[in-house]
Amino acid sequence: MHKFVRLSALAAAVAAVPLAASAEGITNRTIGYVLTNKSWAVYQTPDGKTECPAGLNDGPREQFKALYPDDGKQRTLLETHLAREADIWFPNENEPETDKGPLPFRYAAGKMALGLNLDGKIGSKDFSGPRGDTGIDNELYRVLGCVPGFRGPDGANYFFENDYMQRYIFNRVLLEITDVDDLTNDNDVTVTTYRGLDGLLTSANGKDFIAGGTQRIDDRWGKRYIHRLKGKIVDGVLTTEASDIKLPWALTFDTNPDQGFKQAKFQLRLTENSAEGLLGGYVDVKDWQHRFTINWSTHHSSYGQMSIPSITRAMRKLADAYPGPDGKMTAISAAAEMKFAQAFILHPEKSVADAAPTPGAKPVDQRAAGGQ
Repeated sequence: MHKFVRLSALAAAVAAVPLAASAEGITNRTIGYVLTNKSWAVYQTPDGKTECPAGLNDGPREQFKALYPDDGKQRTLLETHLAREADIWFPNENEPETDKGPLPFRYAAGKMALGLNLDGKIGSKDFSGPRGDTGIDNELYRVLGCVPGFRGPDGANYFFENDYMQRYIFNRVLLEITDVDDLTNDNDVTVTTYRGLDGLLTSANGKDFIAGGTQRIDDRWGKRYIHRLKGKIVDGVLTTEASDIKLPWALTFDTNPDQGFKQAKFQLRLTENSAEGLLGGYVDVKDWQHRFTINWSTHHSSYGQMSIPSITRAMRKLADAYPGPDGKMTAISAAAEMKFAQAFILHPEKSVADAAPTPGAKPVDQRAAGGQ
């Protein structure tokens, strides 16, 4: 009788454990993922005419010809090439907008975009999403949507940002979700970001990224990338609370710049083998400009028609959060599309997982003051 009671209790205990918590890839209520693809979220129609009815933007070479035409006028190197390079590295914040004059800028049009509702409001300038979600804040899309290099899958930035991220270790972004009771519905999980130290696991063709790899945590040089975010899973979609984070975000070779996100939120559809979705937040305009500039020369920016002076001015014009001392907004709402493969995350012997949680930023109504 006692044996029967013990077996019944054991069976009841097993039945009480959520199936998702014992799914493949989940160990000790924990599952990890490694980033395999990322790009700034750009909503695209097949022919591009809906979002870019006036066409796509010119790049550095086309703009140089417009500014300095072959009209017989003598111009010095200082007045031309060096002036343009100075405009890239040290943009004049008081110069006129790029959508006027000899260097017109074409913003993405329409009411459809990819992204998240960052401020909890629905404003007149907000976008709607392809799946019916409303209140989307993604002014960076208006800037990049008609720049060829940021349009996938053939845009230069779109391609190389992933190619170099996959080939070099620096950009190895890890997500570890702990306190997982159910991978479908769980109202209290913790998401921790890390930088990894290992290559990506691929299939035999070397192109398809697969689950099951192992990633060691960089607890020495990667401490600035460790952030904790509280979240919940609803119908298989993980959504985190807003928090400031920083991720490794190099574009070429072994460069090592970061990309900061203010009040960042992840929204990812989870499976046992993958995670896919969006990272939304506000990016500082100067930070974005500096990171891109130290990654791409003017020569490389010409492939994809990515003019940094024009993009920077457009970002300043549409910045919608974090007012500076002069009242001008310093950050712009943005979103990035991300894909992850499941990975087993190896902690060092002295775990860095006990790092203090990332302090929360100001409440929504304060951080987006002056925004939509």
